[in-house]
Amino acid sequence: MATSSFAAGAYASTQGLGAGNLLRKPLSSTGAQSGSTDFSALIGKALEATADAGRKADMQSASVATGRADVVDVVTAVAESEAAIETLVAVRDRVIAAYEEIMRMPV
Repeated sequence: MATSSFAAGAYASTQGLGAGNLLRKPLSSTGAQSGSTDFSALIGKALEATADAGRKADMQSASVATGRADVVDVVTAVAESEAAIETLVAVRDRVIAAYEEIMRMPV
């Protein structure tokens, strides 16, 4: 059974995956005005966060294979990666649904 400190650490590590965290990070210099958010920049950051989570899970898996990491760290990294991918897929599905709705609108 997981300890309370492990659960707190897992919760803290997943806080970086939410869309609210993407809004708090400064936008790259893509010409976005101060105070406004650029949708493409947010999507780009979400893609990069998902890729980073996947790379971290891969590194943890390699570390546990060589005996330099704990299995709990691998499970946590894989769960973070899975949550990031599920979030990205949900956003993709919503964007596609919005596009289809716009295409059904009469002109």
